[in-house]
Amino acid sequence: MDSDHDRSSAGGGKDAWPQASNRSAEARDTPEAIPPTPPRTSTPVADPLVTGRGIAGLSTPYQVVAALALSLIGLLACTQVAMVFLHVAPSNTVTKEHGKTIDRWIYPEFEQNWKLFAPNPLQQNVAVHVRADVLGADGRRTTRWMNLTHEDAKGIRGNLFPSHVDQNELRRGWDFYVNSHDSENRPNGLRGDLSERYVRRIAMLRLSERDYGGTIERIQLRSATSSIAPPPWSTEKISTRPVYRVLPWWTVTPDDLPEHAAGQRRDAARAEANQ
Repeated sequence: MDSDHDRSSAGGGKDAWPQASNRSAEARDTPEAIPPTPPRTSTPVADPLVTGRGIAGLSTPYQVVAALALSLIGLLACTQVAMVFLHVAPSNTVTKEHGKTIDRWIYPEFEQNWKLFAPNPLQQNVAVHVRADVLGADGRRTTRWMNLTHEDAKGIRGNLFPSHVDQNELRRGWDFYVNSHDSENRPNGLRGDLSERYVRRIAMLRLSERDYGGTIERIQLRSATSSIAPPPWSTEKISTRPVYRVLPWWTVTPDDLPEHAAGQRRDAARAEANQ
């Protein structure tokens, strides 16, 4: 065995490391052991173009504008909360001194129909009716009562975006009249005549949408007020029969007519004058 080993060594050592001769050229050029790359645990370097998120990421002028906008929104929100609170709160020194300012802020967009410490929701249904005295070719006749409130309700029910006119015009107009007149329909202040003209114009605006076959010379309005029935579990007894408040007949004047109807009358009068 020693002689064989000596011959292998004497022959140039070709057989001394047979495993080394079988390795590829790439493997011989590659180091025997390459240490693995350690995990990166250091904090990455921040991008110098990114200084932050939100308002902090804006430039200085935009930061000033954003801060002013947020301050304004916060001020308006605080003012709104304070005004609504003072509006629904019981009478106090602030509301007595600045009541008109509070009302100008609240009405009509933020109106509240209840008081903060004494809620009193509406427990009645009030409907406004109108009828007309019409002069036609067959003589004078009086129309049936038309429920204006019911017509507005039809435009509200099932409507995702009901008209402000359908919701508030007639109701607010009637409240305006009632609050400026006594139980005998006599004005109790300087706004009485204004409320009468306002209600007449609302009624004529609705009546002008119908053809009664003649000229409307007089109109009459009334309200039907009925209490809301109590729930079944309540022992309270309330009459739900309507109570009527009938206004006197009003003679229709050109000022009571809608603008387009008044224009038609003026054109007709001019045509007759030219003939």
